[in-house]
Order: sequence, then structure tokens, then C-alpha cells
Amino acid sequence: MSDPQLSGEPISEAEALQRLRQTEDPSQRYYAAWWLGRMRSRHPDAVPLLLSSLSLALCESQDVASADDLFVARNAARALGKLQAPSALTTLLQALEHPDHDLREAAARSIGELGDPMAIPALSRRLQQPRAAEPTGQGVRLNEPCEALLEALGDLSRGQPNEELLTLIEPFSHHERPVLRSSALRALLMISGEERWANALMALLKHEQLQVRRAVLMDVGACGWRPAGPALANCLAENSLKLIALKGLVEQPLQQQENQSEEKELLQLMDDLL
Repeated sequence: MSDPQLSGEPISEAEALQRLRQTEDPSQRYYAAWWLGRMRSRHPDAVPLLLSSLSLALCESQDVASADDLFVARNAARALGKLQAPSALTTLLQALEHPDHDLREAAARSIGELGDPMAIPALSRRLQQPRAAEPTGQGVRLNEPCEALLEALGDLSRGQPNEELLTLIEPFSHHERPVLRSSALRALLMISGEERWANALMALLKHEQLQVRRAVLMDVGACGWRPAGPALANCLAENSLKLIALKGLVEQPLQQQENQSEEKELLQLMDDLL
């Protein structure tokens, strides 16, 4: 199935809902699920329809769910996170146990967006799976969507130090893959607020690979570690990404104490990049 997100014509909310209701054309349902999440739909039918689309893939046997059902379910899972629908947590937790790697990844990210700490044990269990951070047979992806799991744990435990959770996450900060190390350091910093994890992230900002620097920019911005502002602004990466990261520092500081001088400095750094 081709990706309709790349070729779909603009549609209305009513048309998106209609496309998600029909069952004949999975590409239309896929685009509709994406549209509802992207546009942050508040229509009362949006969440129930997305949940129904996700549930189609949550079968006991992986073979029962068709490839098209999985394709739509992944977008439905992503959309439910963007809509921050509390009623979706139970179904997303079920998706977190699905055999499909991409669906587990989408579910983990959306669970993090929902902000319910009740999901922490389920996310932790996935990280504790045997060989979770080892490559699959293809050698590209890992057995578990570790980056998404770590980021979700950081989001849900922000500012609430938990030694057991920190002990679980810390080994991932030494992984051979720098992007995964960045995700782990992001979670450790968000949970503990300890400067040593920020310093390790700052070191990764100087990585030789642009792809890594891009990922670290986003992770530091999500953490809200304001002392990182100058390092973000001077990172060898696109100004558009640096602006997004600096915006994160302004909007969600890790330390909640108001500091107007810090904020003014960050806003000046953003102005200088424009």
C-alpha cells in the first residue's frame, strides 16, 4: 500500500471521520487516522474510531491481523497519543505487547504522551525483555523499540527520582548506538535532574554524525535543561532543529523555578538563529 500521507489531498474533519469508518480502502483509513492526530481533532467520534482501528490489529495471533490492519493501527496508535485521550491507555498498553515492532513503538510513544504514570511498569517490562537492546536478525532495528520506551519512561517520571527505574535505564546510556545512548541520557536527566547526565548529552552534541547530533538536539530540548542553550545554538545542525530544541527549553524547563534572565537569554539565542 502506498503512503497516502505523501499524496493525499487536503480533507475536512468530517471527511476524515467518514474515511476512517469505511472498511473497503485501507489507504483512506490510514490517511484519516494520521489526519485526525495531526489536526488534533476534538470531534467526539475521533477517539472511538481510532480505538476501533487499533483494536482490529490486537489479535491473539499475529497472523489474524492483516498487513493493512497493522498499517492503519500504527497510525491510530500515534494519533491517540497526539489527542492525549486517557481512555486509550488500556488499548495502547495491549498494543505494547503486540508482536509487531512498529506498533509497539507507536504505542510506547503515545503512552508517553498520555502522561499516566500507571503505565511505567508495563514500559519497564518491555525494556527488561531478554536481548531487548540487541539487533534483530536483520541487524538494523533492535528487538524492542528501546528509544521510544526510554523516552516514554522519562516523560512519565519527570522530576520524580526512582532508584529502581534509574538502575534499569542506566545501562542503556552505555549502549554502542549513540542515538540510544541519547534517549537513555534524556530519560535519566528528566527523572533525576542530575547534571552528570546533562554533561554526557552535551558531549554527544559534538558527535561526528549529523544524524546523531539531530537526535541529541531533540532530546535536550525535550529535557528542558536550560544551561544547554548556548550549546544547542552552536551545534553543527540545521537552524530549524536548533530553534525547535531551544523552544523546548523555554516551554518546559526541567527546574520549575522561574528564571527570567535564563528565558531572555534563550529567546535571544532563538532570535539570533532567525
